[in-house]
Amino acid sequence: MPFTGTLDSWNDDRGFGFIAPAHGGVRVFVHISEFPRSSTRPLVGERLGYELGRSEDGRPRAVRIVRLTVDTKRPVSASVTRSKRTGLPWPGILVALMLLVAPGLLIYEHLASFWRRQSLAAEPAPLASQRIPAPPAATFQCDGRTHCSQMASCAEATWFINNCPGTAMDGDGDGVPCERQWCE
Repeated sequence: MPFTGTLDSWNDDRGFGFIAPAHGGVRVFVHISEFPRSSTRPLVGERLGYELGRSEDGRPRAVRIVRLTVDTKRPVSASVTRSKRTGLPWPGILVALMLLVAPGLLIYEHLASFWRRQSLAAEPAPLASQRIPAPPAATFQCDGRTHCSQMASCAEATWFINNCPGTAMDGDGDGVPCERQWCE
């Protein structure tokens, strides 16, 4: 047997309220799960159709709710436990955003630094600073080369300055050849 009544209190945060039956009597508990799925949130003063059911503890409960009308003229009294849905205050939103964005930026900076190091490691070094291994000393021979630009390594330049006359590879006369190019 269907009943009708008016939603006289609603706690939106907890999802339940009470219906005042049109025929009078004790208020009936109603849960949000009994409302149609595609409908909007229940409003205090709204006329409802319902069937009477029982909760697990045996108390009366409204089931299979049908929304009839909404009484917009009825004022909400102080005794009604309807809560207003409010969003976060702006400072709260900003703090939440900062808490979400800051770790992301730190991770991005760390990864960007890693990628830069990887790309620098992958780039070939400038020719002047590359170290080319010298062939064994037995393969060197005086063949008329006299300048650092003609040498392939510090070992080769040192062998030439010590064994071949007329080389011009020791500009400051300290016995170390090609100091700017090979032998730092």
